[in-house]
Amino acid sequence: MFSYESLEIWQLAIAYAGDIYKITNKFPKYELYGLSSQLQRAGVSVSANIAEGSGAIGLKIN
Repeated sequence: MFSYESLEIWQLAIAYAGDIYKITNKFPKYELYGLSSQLQRAGVSVSANIAEGSGAIGLKIN
């Protein structure tokens, strides 16, 4: 079975998400539920989408 975890792009996406968290932790507290949260969710979604897409390989989509 194919593992998305072996993809270099997925590994880079995980590192990217970590970098985003480090950067957004330095943002002002009033941005905690605004820009910081949005950037963090977007960063995590990159690797999640890669993982989700790898699961669709070989599946018939109607």
